[in-house]
Amino acid sequence: MKRLAKAARRGTTYPFVVEVDGQFAGQVSVNNIVRGSAQFASIGYWIDQDFAGRGVIPRAVAMVIDHCFFVAGLHRVEICIRPENTNSLRVVEKLGIREIGYAPRFLHIDGEWRDHRIFAITKEEAPHGVLARLEGTPEH
Repeated sequence: MKRLAKAARRGTTYPFVVEVDGQFAGQVSVNNIVRGSAQFASIGYWIDQDFAGRGVIPRAVAMVIDHCFFVAGLHRVEICIRPENTNSLRVVEKLGIREIGYAPRFLHIDGEWRDHRIFAITKEEAPHGVLARLEGTPEH
């Protein structure tokens, strides 16, 4: 936890708590923040099984992406998902985030190098925000 707090102070990570009715339900983390000419980051997320299936994570991820674009000044956000993780794949589908690639043996998880599908969105693709797009708010 101290490492996460230190990274947040440095501006290389933004950890967000997900609460449902005042109860801790999960987390959305913005990681690997790159500034300079890149202005991008990666997002990871999880939710406690007791809160899954209620649309909480799509809304939380949309809010965090909007924060990245409109508050933190980032231009691009990536989400990398293991191909068998159908719940996470459903999140990017609901948010309309396009798949841009496939990364074989991308991350070392549970003792093995795991493949990931890569999804990305830029600020131009959601000029009024990802939350507005999720909620079907008409474009201005």
